[in-house]
Amino acid sequence: MSQLAIDIGRLQNDLLELSHIGYDPETKGIFRPGFSPADMESRRWLIDKFEKEGFHARMDGAGNVIGCNHKDPKGPVLGIGSHIDSVPAGGMFDGTLGVMAGLEIMRVIRDNKLDCPMPLEVYAFAEEEGRFGGMLGAQAIAGDLTPEWLENAHDPSGVYLKDAMAECGLNAFDALDAHVKPEHFRAFLELHIEQGPVLERIKKPIGVVEGISGVYKWIVKLIGKANHAGTAPMDMRSDAFMGLADFAHEIPRIIDEEGTDKTRLTVGKVDLKPGYAHTVPGEADFTLVGRDTDPQVMRNVADACRRVLSSIARRHNLMFEFEQLSWLEPQPMAKAAIDAFRRHAKALGLDYEVMPSGAGHDAQFMARITETGMIFVPSLGGISHAPDEWTHWRDIEDGTNLLLHTALSYLQAKNKKAA
Repeated sequence: MSQLAIDIGRLQNDLLELSHIGYDPETKGIFRPGFSPADMESRRWLIDKFEKEGFHARMDGAGNVIGCNHKDPKGPVLGIGSHIDSVPAGGMFDGTLGVMAGLEIMRVIRDNKLDCPMPLEVYAFAEEEGRFGGMLGAQAIAGDLTPEWLENAHDPSGVYLKDAMAECGLNAFDALDAHVKPEHFRAFLELHIEQGPVLERIKKPIGVVEGISGVYKWIVKLIGKANHAGTAPMDMRSDAFMGLADFAHEIPRIIDEEGTDKTRLTVGKVDLKPGYAHTVPGEADFTLVGRDTDPQVMRNVADACRRVLSSIARRHNLMFEFEQLSWLEPQPMAKAAIDAFRRHAKALGLDYEVMPSGAGHDAQFMARITETGMIFVPSLGGISHAPDEWTHWRDIEDGTNLLLHTALSYLQAKNKKAA
């Protein structure tokens, strides 16, 4: 088995072909936000790809694309996957690597006529990047959705999830039927780029993920009074932007007092209203995303953000409002899956680092219903969610080969445990 390997040229071609969908030549980035026309085109492309390879594929009510090497899979199955939607002007590897690696593993099993009685399912989860405040596809599979959330979920621009899905020919409430019982799965494995600088810095090709940070997402409003920029005295303004600026300045202190070295707070999108050069901003709307691997630390940091924003609003004669779009708890990976990745990395001669994930991933929801493991490969310069996101093909090959051998240990195990 040690000589068995994936075809990196074939995988490379898949990734490059998919990268053309949603590509913008001006920014050189990929635009496939969840339930956009480009996102749905990529899902149809993937279904066609599975079927042309002789496998079976379908799209469920949540928009997840599921490929399988068995026509009518009976549990337990091994799941492999990630997502193929993107942030605006994203890169070509984030999420897509984990999906296309799963397809390549299916082909290796087929081409080598390997005896794998357990079915393999490859998942391209819908809407992982959180346009609507969650990880819709993985949450649907895990049974983590409610009708209330589906009714009210919207993106920062005010587009409702149910309306975006309807434009794609989907009924948002059908996502409730995408729930899969835990006994359907033996385990779930995900391969992903690190999206950070650690592996490149320590010169290791593999990261074995021990746990995934929790994340919360708010839309914050600081509401003051628009006024003429020339006639309103500085000490008589209710300037919403000044409130935002003061809060941004307070973020390092909040982390120092309430957070850890794993805490992250990010103001990612800002909208100043009315948005004229000669008008004092009367409203500042912005997103705030917080992360940590400890749920109590997350709560402490969130509470501190509320206190600080309230204090700043009083200081600048503003109103403070916020809406919590999502709150995802931190999630450890299964020890058995971690051990399996470590064993096979050693057998393949691959150095690795056991490490946390600061970013959220579909695996954190799959871990709620089945044994779940995740591995990283290095990101050049630690860059992700940007057009210049890049991972060397050799690292992709190493990571996919590790995924292959670990997957086979599940698929071929006679005692239902990874070998």
